[in-house]
Amino acid sequence: MHCTFKKYTLYFKQPAGTSRGWLRDKDTYILIADVNGRKAYGECNLFKGLSADDRDGYEDKLKEVCERLPLEGEKILSSLQDWPSIAFGVEMLLLDVKNGCKQIIFPEVFSDNTFTVPTNGLIWMGDRAQMMKRVDEKLGKGYKCIKLKIGGINFEEEVGILAYIRSKADGKKVNLRLDANGAFAPGKALKKIEALAAFGIQHIEQPIKAGQWNAMAELVRYSPIPIALDEELIGVHSLEEKRRLMATIAPKVLILKPALLGGFAACDKWRMLLKDVPDSYCIVTSALESNIGLNAIAQYTAKSNPKEAQGLGTGQLYTNNIPAPYDLDATGLHFNPSKNWDFTLLT
Repeated sequence: MHCTFKKYTLYFKQPAGTSRGWLRDKDTYILIADVNGRKAYGECNLFKGLSADDRDGYEDKLKEVCERLPLEGEKILSSLQDWPSIAFGVEMLLLDVKNGCKQIIFPEVFSDNTFTVPTNGLIWMGDRAQMMKRVDEKLGKGYKCIKLKIGGINFEEEVGILAYIRSKADGKKVNLRLDANGAFAPGKALKKIEALAAFGIQHIEQPIKAGQWNAMAELVRYSPIPIALDEELIGVHSLEEKRRLMATIAPKVLILKPALLGGFAACDKWRMLLKDVPDSYCIVTSALESNIGLNAIAQYTAKSNPKEAQGLGTGQLYTNNIPAPYDLDATGLHFNPSKNWDFTLLT
């Protein structure tokens, strides 16, 4: 096996807004292994400003990994705890090699050569008119679960958008989820969440910034909307620290982003810690990967046969994504065996 990597820049069709700012392009790194003329791929999805391994020396670490992989194989993963996005790519690459270099990461999820993962419709931030238009588009397509990014425009305008959605579809027809990306101040978060609760919200992700465990624990305890931890999980590597976070905050909802948490085995540890919590659930979500990473995440997600909508609808955001055998509609993300991969953009 010979291993290399390639930096690849993805370009958004239109700027994507969150409470942290606007995204117009995004760099990622693709590991490529040549195994007797067949190629396997893994995506090291470095997310600037968010990944725990966003630091100097990233490309040097990738060069080291490419040199070590042919000799060490999966043994290398134990040395990548502090490089979660690289661990994600390496784990994916090795599973692709194991399964014949066909971009089949978890073969057990395929039935009649296909699978489907239910997926929410994501409404990115914009001004009120833009967000209303996007809401109408999702409702018009028949989405039964809509997730809104909030915290970037006036709170009253966001409340107005929620009221508009509920005027079109009640809670029996459409589930609503919110993602604040840490936009609320701890002292004001509960009051805002109480105002949002009137719209029948399934859960709200990361209302305050990560790292404020006691403040988050208070919100989890008193919030009328279930609190989902997202950024809170990033950088929490050891099982002991994971257990301490869970004991302190006691959440019932976890947002699992394999690229930010260190891969699929790392996500499994979070699942294990939530397993015995009543009325709890996990939502697996992409972190703006290319279709290479999204493919692996979709297969991982399908393993648990989820009934809740997952956060895997990001593959159509880019002008230059790697063409992949997937279709996306209101019923979910579908593997389409009549379509083929096309990796020419990486050459």
